Amino acid sequence: MAVRNALLGGAAVVAVVAAVWLYRDNRRLEDELATARRSVAAADRWANGPTVSADGPTAAARPSRFRLPLPRLGGNDPAAPPAAAAAEAPTETRGERRQRRQRELADLLGRDPGESEEDYKARILPLMQLALERPRANVDEMRKVAEAAAKVSDEQRQQLDAAFEDVYAELIDYTNGAIGDGQLTPYERNVQGMLQYAGGLGAILENAEGRIGKILSADQIRTMSETGFEWGEYLGVRAPWEQLRAPPQRPGT
Repeated sequence: MAVRNALLGGAAVVAVVAAVWLYRDNRRLEDELATARRSVAAADRWANGPTVSADGPTAAARPSRFRLPLPRLGGNDPAAPPAAAAAEAPTETRGERRQRRQRELADLLGRDPGESEEDYKARILPLMQLALERPRANVDEMRKVAEAAAKVSDEQRQQLDAAFEDVYAELIDYTNGAIGDGQLTPYERNVQGMLQYAGGLGAILENAEGRIGKILSADQIRTMSETGFEWGEYLGVRAPWEQLRAPPQRPGT
């Protein structure tokens, strides 16, 4: 549970601002994939010859004469599919594509040379708020349903909200420290730093679960869990990520 919650929280910090960019990039890649599939299908139709139904070849597909698919000597086969119909070979390797996306992520989330923290937040906060708007509405509704099922009282709800304020403050301070020392950075793939951050994040969320256990009974916690509600997901989305500090400027600028 703690490991899964840590990953959820870490993903919220690193990727929540990039959600809109990733969605836009994913749609573009899907369009490119659909185009490639159409090209492959066209090439396959040329290679496999006319389609034969139960009534025989259609008039449009019926060849005027039978011919073996042998290459001609001294030139291109006039019956071969045009070169444009063949599937285009990928223009970049997996590693090159990963590097390109890392550069795009750095351009989106990185801090431009000479860009102040106020200017950075003015540029990033609208994206962050847009990415968080729907998830926050969803977890709020899930919490409302779960608390109703567990018969959580108004007093318990107020105690939970007060405890979460302390958890959020600790979470934001810890994350700002990870951003400042480069554990969380948009400029490179720092997997080791991410794992170290996730470990500390897991400890914070585990402590939060302990505080929840002092407010709610074991039966209430179990009932809320049975509705599909998870405190780790709620805290990861509901944390005030808008209070995060801007990352350092790009190294070398």
